[in-house]
Amino acid sequence: MGFFDRLKEGLTKTRRGLIGRVEDVFKGRKIDDQTIDEFEEILITSDMGMPATMQIIDDLREQVKSGKIRDYDQVKAFLKDEMLAILGLPQPFALYQERPFVVLTVGVNGVGKTTTIGKLASRLINEGHGVVLAASDTFRAAAIEQLEIWAERSGAQIVRHQSGSDPAAVAFDAVEAAKGRGLDVVIVDTAGRLHTKMPLMEELKKIKRVIQKAMPGAPHETLLVVDATTGQNALRQAKMFNDAIGVSGIALTKLDGTAKGGIVFAIKKELNIPVRLIGVGEGVDDL
Repeated sequence: MGFFDRLKEGLTKTRRGLIGRVEDVFKGRKIDDQTIDEFEEILITSDMGMPATMQIIDDLREQVKSGKIRDYDQVKAFLKDEMLAILGLPQPFALYQERPFVVLTVGVNGVGKTTTIGKLASRLINEGHGVVLAASDTFRAAAIEQLEIWAERSGAQIVRHQSGSDPAAVAFDAVEAAKGRGLDVVIVDTAGRLHTKMPLMEELKKIKRVIQKAMPGAPHETLLVVDATTGQNALRQAKMFNDAIGVSGIALTKLDGTAKGGIVFAIKKELNIPVRLIGVGEGVDDL
């Protein structure tokens, strides 16, 4: 199965959940205040968020009033245009700057952070880049072991310390190792810190400062991993992490497991953080 076929298959639930419901509201019915109100409810319950929803609804009312939109096919084309306008130009994950390119990966427990790191490392290595993983989640021995498995599977190198050691020191050593070995990319794993616990946010700030000492201008990407199935909670996490350390991109996991894909639009509209990567399956290539 090719990449686009896998992507299409992975997004089936989201597509049916949103477009299928929109079709049920508008097909064969008059476009009036009642159908527009029902459409608004669909957008809100698809985790689109209020700002994005109100922009779409206000624009739709205006176009219906002016006679530009009269049937479902026109509504569907309008919705596609509005969604693309919110997302803006594609901003995928890409390497730039001098080497090594440092990626600081953050996110709460259970979002698929280590798996995302493993998939990303695998992809970069397949593209011919040298990669080192930093096991800076030193709170859980299992996290270090999981990262080692991904390093072995992908062919990446790994820098690790003993469980319970200073996470910032691991990140520093990984950047120094990449510089010394002439590697292209450092991906730093961090603990799945609960976004409501401020001391853990302070620790993330420390890791970021130490990385900057090892390499001025780094990290070049601060990637927040969020779980698409958690809906508006993902938006709250994005706000919290962005306020604490500044997030430059989002990796949205488990998008194949939700009929509510609207969170992509809520994050972009409310925080203007681009979605760099989406996870649409368990396979190593499903990123």
